[in-house]
Amino acid sequence: MLTPQQPIGVRVLLVFALCLPLLPARVQAEVTATQVMVPMRDGVKLATDIYRDSTVDKAPVVLMRSPYNKAGGRTVAERFAAAGYIAVVQDCRGKFASQGSFTPYSHEGWDGHDMIDWIGEQPWCSGPIGMWGASYVGATQWLAAAEHPEGLTTITPTATFSSFYRNLYLGGAVRHSLISTWASGNSTKPAGAIANTNWNQILLHLPLSGTDDQIGWPIPWLEEMLTHPSPDRYWKPLDVTDELPRLKLPIQHVVGYYDFFSRESVNNFAIMNKTAVDAETRKNQQLILGPWDHGTIGQRKVGDLDFGPEAQWDAAGATLEWFDRYLKQDPNVTEKPLVPVRYFVLGENRWYEAETWPPAGFEETAFYLHSSGHANTRNGDGLLTTAAATTDEPQDIFTADPIDPVPACVVTEARPIQAATYAPLDQRVIEDRKDVLVYTSEPLKEPLTFAGNAKAELYVSADTPDADWVVKLVDVHPDGAAYNLAVGILRGRYRNSELEPTLLVPDTVYPITVDLGPMAAQLDVGHSLRVDVCGAYFPLFDRNPNTASGIFGNTQVPSRETVRHTPLQASRIILPVRSSLLAVPKKETP
Repeated sequence: MLTPQQPIGVRVLLVFALCLPLLPARVQAEVTATQVMVPMRDGVKLATDIYRDSTVDKAPVVLMRSPYNKAGGRTVAERFAAAGYIAVVQDCRGKFASQGSFTPYSHEGWDGHDMIDWIGEQPWCSGPIGMWGASYVGATQWLAAAEHPEGLTTITPTATFSSFYRNLYLGGAVRHSLISTWASGNSTKPAGAIANTNWNQILLHLPLSGTDDQIGWPIPWLEEMLTHPSPDRYWKPLDVTDELPRLKLPIQHVVGYYDFFSRESVNNFAIMNKTAVDAETRKNQQLILGPWDHGTIGQRKVGDLDFGPEAQWDAAGATLEWFDRYLKQDPNVTEKPLVPVRYFVLGENRWYEAETWPPAGFEETAFYLHSSGHANTRNGDGLLTTAAATTDEPQDIFTADPIDPVPACVVTEARPIQAATYAPLDQRVIEDRKDVLVYTSEPLKEPLTFAGNAKAELYVSADTPDADWVVKLVDVHPDGAAYNLAVGILRGRYRNSELEPTLLVPDTVYPITVDLGPMAAQLDVGHSLRVDVCGAYFPLFDRNPNTASGIFGNTQVPSRETVRHTPLQASRIILPVRSSLLAVPKKETP
């Protein structure tokens, strides 16, 4: 079962930060580093460190391009160099020792292409070139690959995107604290500007278009991102998804279930695995799905939970093995067949293998919401069963007040508001709020195992022209502790189309579908499955002001929201549950 741990202390989550894995002791070798300034096509020079074993004259090259200081890649680069590669680490344009000005992602495609061309011309490059890194550093790989540079042989994007809109927005709501705190730390602070340290004030400010002013200085690109809530033409330069099927690259995709990049990473694998034009490319894709969030890739402790020794994973070692397969074509690696999918089952705390995602052996199963009209709080009468209502049941009602939004996690001295996390935390304090509907199954009499993409299908209404519905899947332990498994959000105006939002007609019932993302878990005997429904997940997502004032408006009103559960309006969640009639996937540790 999922084992709760004592609080692990203050965890500062640097959003978009480079996720450096836990590494074993570095192999000793005569690795040296040399810094050079590499010119891009417009003459701007980027600071670049080259790591190589002094005994290696020519070798395959692995490249990392980072906005977080190239010095942060030193440990992994030295490990790769000691293994017989030449490792190149570069500061992105406008960051640290590189020239130019920094605008997120704007030059990463062209600069990545130019850098790969430059590497291919060096006498120490034997030909094959790979890229590695996580988060923003992973995105530099997709953006460069989409430019089709000659010489790029493979990429290993970890916890990242191919469409930045799809990362930053979910269901029409923006990941507010993510982009705002990142912008504060990754924009140029003008001389004399005073940074606002009151993040509660910054994140509660309306309109969103003024967030940068609240931070303390103008950040034009932040304002643009916050004021384009639909995937319109503004986002096109940061979306290379349509280009993915034309790539001819072996790719290792890595992400955790609790990572805000989980949907994007899994979708990128699915595109390459199922729709790549080149048949050989489809065969050379791998997805590794672990129990991690964005800052804990490769670790066993995530949030309040310890997922056991198998969750501890050598990310750099897996990348090195991937490079050995596709850059060196080492027979010790290539003789072993590539496993397309390795996924971790939370609760059972074991790895499994599959040919694709979602894995075979699981069937979509409905769990229906019930109550007598009083599902508010975990002490209400909300019930979750596999049977639909046979008679009309009273609707459940809650009031979503943007002045007092439901928090994503409880704010504490150790976890200030801007450090809200997607990691598993005990939800009971939040579930005691009147503006949270809670539906809980009876304690399980046999284990419940599911793996795939979960979703909620609800019948809802609101008395305002807009409103949010947040759906959270929760594992309730026998002692009552309740840990979040997955979460999704949908802004009412985007229920039919992201490009053409349509306001709600007050008190009109609408069917909506809320994506809960990829998840694999086993709930043991005595545990209960729970679904929470509310109107906010703040500040991980911005508050809905519930008005029609638009993105530049600053008015906000409470919304009276309802959830229906009748024979004709059967609100439910859909989980891909393991079928006892189908073969059990093979267990494996990557």
